[in-house]
Amino acid sequence: MAHRGNRAKFPENTMAAFKQAVRDGADIIETDLHLSRDNDFFCIHDDSVDRTTNGTGLVKDLGTEEIKSLKATDKFGNETEQRVPLAGELAEMLPVDVALALELKTDRFLEADVCEKLRSLLAEKGVLSRTIALSFSMERLKVLKESMPEIPVGWITLKRIIPDKDVELIGPLWPILYLNPFYVRSAHKRNILICPLDPNPAPRLEAYVRKGCDAVLADDPGEVRVLLDRILESRRKR
Repeated sequence: MAHRGNRAKFPENTMAAFKQAVRDGADIIETDLHLSRDNDFFCIHDDSVDRTTNGTGLVKDLGTEEIKSLKATDKFGNETEQRVPLAGELAEMLPVDVALALELKTDRFLEADVCEKLRSLLAEKGVLSRTIALSFSMERLKVLKESMPEIPVGWITLKRIIPDKDVELIGPLWPILYLNPFYVRSAHKRNILICPLDPNPAPRLEAYVRKGCDAVLADDPGEVRVLLDRILESRRKR
């Protein structure tokens, strides 16, 4: 799962980062969703544009055209020619064999009409059947699930050491898997998939495979794809 695209090589949550992640062999592209003042869905992590663009202000207070005019900045704060993409632009770019993971970053997703609008967008772009919604907030996931009962949802947690939520996937902060060695096994008994919250998983990748994790997150999906394929091939030969 490419974390905000390939953010090791390109500004996070930009089309360049997403396209590189696809070239890297990512199975799932993960991004974050906020809404503009005009209620359009943008791929941006923070509630403001300050950190990742040359602009300032809260996403919710900026118009769609204002956000589209901004230039994304790299990890050093330098302006690039990349922009903040609309969720629809990412959906249109996705190859048919690549899934989409959308992290719901705002309480606007507690509004049923916002969830319905997102469902319509995903259906229009032909990606509804290969989309998963993610959030730290169970309430956002519950409201979204009412509007989109057909899509799986994933809960992200920094401290809950028992996988006991009514979701299809859980993303536990990675040390939890060591605090509770039976975490993955317990989740699988509940038919819950596990993807550790670990954007730089290379040092622990073999352990995740051994524990039976179902997916891994990666800031650099190219590096992780190579390592993961090597580990899986080695296990097949045993």
